Amino acid sequence: MLQRVIQQFKLNVVSINGVEDSHSSTVYKCKLHNGENIFLKIPYTKLKYLRELEAYEILKDRVSIPQMLDYWQGDEECPGAFVLSELKGRPLTNNYVPTIAYQVGILHASMHQIQPPAALKLTGIQNEFPNWSNFVERQFYSFAEDVKEVLNEGLYRKAIETFENMKLQLPPSDGPSFVHMDFRPANIIVDEDKVTGMIDFESVRFGSTEIDFTKLYRDFLSFDSSLYQSYQEGYTTIRPLIDLEVVLPFYRFTDAFNSIGWCKRRGIEKHAAFFEENLSILKKVIL
Repeated sequence: MLQRVIQQFKLNVVSINGVEDSHSSTVYKCKLHNGENIFLKIPYTKLKYLRELEAYEILKDRVSIPQMLDYWQGDEECPGAFVLSELKGRPLTNNYVPTIAYQVGILHASMHQIQPPAALKLTGIQNEFPNWSNFVERQFYSFAEDVKEVLNEGLYRKAIETFENMKLQLPPSDGPSFVHMDFRPANIIVDEDKVTGMIDFESVRFGSTEIDFTKLYRDFLSFDSSLYQSYQEGYTTIRPLIDLEVVLPFYRFTDAFNSIGWCKRRGIEKHAAFFEENLSILKKVIL
């Protein structure tokens, strides 16, 4: 498949390296004969390809993202592929200072400012906002059968009860906004003291911003209160921020539950550490 995609784009490739931590696409970093680095991205499904394609059109010149240099709509064997420019820098880690968190807040809020485009007909990116509670419930229960197979009966039953009780406490939804759905450090690129942009848009929706803070909090903001405060300060320079203390517990819980189901689907042994991390989060909320 990789060689077919390279031939399709007529790329003169010198070296190829697979990119880790990409869970919904196969991604390769390629060095071309002219010395330039590009990324080849092959989504797992046609829907993920369409979301990515439409996201680049919507986000272009509005937030910092790679440049889409070329794309191929695929065929019977390949869902499609992209050639993307390289954002300078490396993925965010929790070792960065509050000034970086401030910039992450600005980047995130700038994306959340974007509303469904009236003039652009979308076939990949769904607007889930009008029925947001149904969307959240649908996601949760789509993983429930998988979760049921790996949790003991008592814990599973308490998880369902917790979901039904907590969702009633949620404030009105905030949107409709462009939400990344996977806004985590691995998808935020930093070059020394500057956030250079974000990547990976195969899961994006238009919906409520409340779902979009969970992974960033889990993997970055929760490690240091100064990071959390600086992020919020940066965010509010662009748009008002919802009360995270109210919504985060619910979405941290549902994200942990859904992630357990994801691990079951993708293989518990292969994702054992991630499974245990989310099981721990789930138990803290329930017990």
